[in-house]
Amino acid sequence: MSHEAIYQWVYAQPVARLRAELIALRTGRSTRRGPRPTSAPRIHEPRYLDERPAEVEGRAVAGHWEGDLVIGKGGKTAVATLVECTSRFLILVPLTGRDSLTVSQAIISAVGLLPDSIKRSLTWDCGAEMALHKEVTATGLPVYFAHPHSPWERGSNENLNRIVREFFPKGVDITSDPHYLAAVAAEINDRPRKIHDWKKPSEVFTELLAADASTA
Repeated sequence: MSHEAIYQWVYAQPVARLRAELIALRTGRSTRRGPRPTSAPRIHEPRYLDERPAEVEGRAVAGHWEGDLVIGKGGKTAVATLVECTSRFLILVPLTGRDSLTVSQAIISAVGLLPDSIKRSLTWDCGAEMALHKEVTATGLPVYFAHPHSPWERGSNENLNRIVREFFPKGVDITSDPHYLAAVAAEINDRPRKIHDWKKPSEVFTELLAADASTA
């Protein structure tokens, strides 16, 4: 007899009978919980990463970004992290709030001076802070969304967020001082990476910008 058949029999019995026969359920529940349903995204008309240009996957074409929030103590402070997928170059975006208007305007400002060829796409999770994604897309940086509960679909960003946590551990407030955040990002971007044959993300990103300028 399978374990599933046993579970089905136990949970089908009246609670009084189970007590009478000294069968105690470890959870104390009289019903068995099934798998949690996938929550609906809090984003209106999201475009998922399935709709992104195929060139994103190979990381050979520069200008595709992944983003997320790193949250501070009690959820009261945060910083936005933007990672360029080819170079792994990190931009830390100061935030004075986590609402969608604040986040969208901060991102638009942070990437505003970048050349268009380095602003091909931005992939985010389904957090409500990106509810105004169409405003970001309207600036020439189309926003796509990873599927709910699929952080591996933003692998570069997830990896960089772990490094950012070295400077802002869980349980501490995160500053919105742009100079301090720029210094943190510069330190991270100056770490040589094996994936770049020990070149720095800052060096690789500079090369991408130079290549764009030479073809302009």
